[in-house]
Amino acid sequence: MSSSEEDDKRRDREIAHNEAVRRAVGAIRVSGWAIALAVIVGVIAFTIGWAWLRR
Repeated sequence: MSSSEEDDKRRDREIAHNEAVRRAVGAIRVSGWAIALAVIVGVIAFTIGWAWLRR
């Protein structure tokens, strides 16, 4: 293989690695928001249920 082909393959591997890292970070961010939303909805439901039972 020529040097330019090796450089292209190395660069392609770096790009693929960076893309994988970017997707993982995005997935973690989305999961964090989903967990936070679920906790908020759970607290609201608990509060409404508790208030209804205590009336």
